[in-house]
Amino acid sequence: MAILTQAAQGGQTTRGPSQEYMLLDYLQRLSRNNLEDRTAVHLHLSRLRANNRRDHHIRIAAATFEGIVQNYEGQTFILSNSDIFFICKGATLQDIDTAVMKVRFLFSEDPLAQGDEEEDIHKFCTWYNMESQYDDVLEVSKKMHRERERQARLTATADPKAAAKRSGRRPIEPEQLGKLEQFLARADMSNLMRRQSICAITPGMPPQPVFQELYISIPDLQNTMLPEYDIGANPWLFQHLTQTLDSRMLSLLMRNDDSSIASSFSINMNVSTVLSPQFLNFDSSLKAVARGTVVVEFQKIDIFGDMGAYVFARDFLRERGYRICLDGLNHLTIQFIDRERLGLDLLKVIWTPDMAEDNSGNRLTELKQHVDRCGRARIILCRCDSDEAVRFGQSLGLTMFQGRHVDKMLAEGRRI
Repeated sequence: MAILTQAAQGGQTTRGPSQEYMLLDYLQRLSRNNLEDRTAVHLHLSRLRANNRRDHHIRIAAATFEGIVQNYEGQTFILSNSDIFFICKGATLQDIDTAVMKVRFLFSEDPLAQGDEEEDIHKFCTWYNMESQYDDVLEVSKKMHRERERQARLTATADPKAAAKRSGRRPIEPEQLGKLEQFLARADMSNLMRRQSICAITPGMPPQPVFQELYISIPDLQNTMLPEYDIGANPWLFQHLTQTLDSRMLSLLMRNDDSSIASSFSINMNVSTVLSPQFLNFDSSLKAVARGTVVVEFQKIDIFGDMGAYVFARDFLRERGYRICLDGLNHLTIQFIDRERLGLDLLKVIWTPDMAEDNSGNRLTELKQHVDRCGRARIILCRCDSDEAVRFGQSLGLTMFQGRHVDKMLAEGRRI
């Protein structure tokens, strides 16, 4: 079946998984048992001069492979740096070379596309025999994915107003926030509630759901109610908004008639919400036996912003039988957490590809020590969007995972 990625059809998209992620996922799905007669070509178009690698240039270059894509199980990925990665099965080297030379001819005025020596060709593109060089292609893909994630984090931590401007949305102002909260107070939020399973994964076994996180989708809320604004641009206004969302989530759960979310779920709450009358009403609506299966998740900024309020809320929750989870940790901040002294049952650590990078050879050892100190069985590795994430977590001794890749494994009954 001929396959052409969305990026190859119409340029790089800013929503959904990145093309680097899609490439890595595709390679992992191929596995070593399905590599016969497959060839990959990496076109290094990021090395072109800036005026030669505009979006329409890259789209035209990707379209050059369309004939091979349709006839030879082809897949084309346009990466965020303008490189093109092309993989096909059964095409002759001459067919592929002809397409590559057409692309090279498109950019014949650029220094990158000039010269006929082998070294000149190699600067423009790299060829791979997938059967013998699968590991090399996989490693290249992982590095590109890590770099894409690093760039995405840099963008996310940049000035929020500048980020909002780049997205084409205006930063939300107090006036819009007030109107949004008035609307949320009377709106039916059930169509915005999402759920995602936290699963136990052990080698050779399909994922086993432990509990599911319930949350209101912020992107869907924004696109539905304030598509022209970035509701996360101002962190203080967004924090205020989450308190309103907490209240609406509790209301949804109290009038919920879905037996699948009557127990074994987690909800992300502000400390102030747990100390509010709304939470007391929610608590009263739960059966005593169900409280022991409910996990309340706090963000680290909320806990450390007012330790006195947190301790009061923690003691109340523990006395009532709830479990408590600290969300928002990463491989750098886990070292500062004393789980037992904070009275936490669970920790959520966010997966990022650079967790697996260990040039010194010491960081991985230190991370394992912190994991062991906090308790392997108490840590959830979340935002797992690839097979690499789960395998790395297992190398640390972790058994609980959450993320898009875990959702996919669960739906397909896949094992690792």
